[in-house]
Amino acid sequence: MNQRGKTSGEFTGRHMLIIMLAFFGVIIAVNLTMASFANSSWSGLVVKNSYVASQEFNEKAAAGRAQAALGWSATMAYADGEFAYSLADRDGKPVRIDGGVVQFRRPITDVDDHSVGLTKKGRGRASAAVSLGDGAWIVEVDADAGMETPFRDVRRVTIRGGVLQ
Repeated sequence: MNQRGKTSGEFTGRHMLIIMLAFFGVIIAVNLTMASFANSSWSGLVVKNSYVASQEFNEKAAAGRAQAALGWSATMAYADGEFAYSLADRDGKPVRIDGGVVQFRRPITDVDDHSVGLTKKGRGRASAAVSLGDGAWIVEVDADAGMETPFRDVRRVTIRGGVLQ
């Protein structure tokens, strides 16, 4: 009688089970990891109430057109932990800034978001001490320039080596 024994190269149902469990185990582990990262990062919330934001849009657009009609130019700089902001009218003369607020936001996450107050530093200039890490930032300046509403300036900037690019 010839008795068959297990050979080392035989593929069994147990091997197939191990392969299937490993395959789906990796997929499930990756999905859980990505879901955890997504849950702990940016919430995706841009506005708390989109209906109210849409109602305010026309007012903000009109204010933006009125501000653009002034012909003012603004410059911003960041170096050595100090954010500097200045305004000039269409003739290049400095516009008085009595203060204001600057909001710094990361484009993708809200972890580093913060705001600081601007301090008057002479005619047409204001500054704030702030620590910004390298990378992309959205800077929103609301400068008190003696108008009914603050002068609003929103820009996306890049900080490299502690200096605004």
